[in-house]
Amino acid sequence: MTSQALVDALQQLSSLAEQAQGCTSVRGNPAATSFAGELQVSLERINQLQQTSSTRANAFQAGSSEVSLSDVMADSQKASVAFQMGVQVRNRLLTAYKDVMGMQV
Repeated sequence: MTSQALVDALQQLSSLAEQAQGCTSVRGNPAATSFAGELQVSLERINQLQQTSSTRANAFQAGSSEVSLSDVMADSQKASVAFQMGVQVRNRLLTAYKDVMGMQV
């Protein structure tokens, strides 16, 4: 892993720690203070990770010396984990929706 990748990872971790403490919304986006806003930001992040993974994989396949196999694999795993998380969130939301719709009023 390059030193820039480590710096980026540390910045992401500190940003996540601030978010967990409730100090800031996601990337300072005021629209992300609601659940729908947070969900939208998460979906955009998943999309960005998948695009980055695809771009790096294509660059590696094209023979670019700037992209290493370990970077491609790490990006691929990040995108995969993020996508699986998105699927699990969707599944939980659907289950909650079905539970609410099944309640008698």
